[in-house]
Amino acid sequence: MAEPQIWVVWGGVFTDMTFTTLEQGKEEFYGPFHDEESAIRRWREGMARFVDIASHRLFVLRARQG
Repeated sequence: MAEPQIWVVWGGVFTDMTFTTLEQGKEEFYGPFHDEESAIRRWREGMARFVDIASHRLFVLRARQG
């Protein structure tokens, strides 16, 4: 039996283009999603909303158990 996978979308507006520190109050978190396709769909929606902000990034992440 395959191990269940959970996906999340995380990110927001970062303080600079190194994408290491999020601006306070600009964090975003979506999920959990039970399949990668749903997470990617939400990622696309989120990225399209802030396409004009260069320091905005969202990442699709697979959660690990353990």
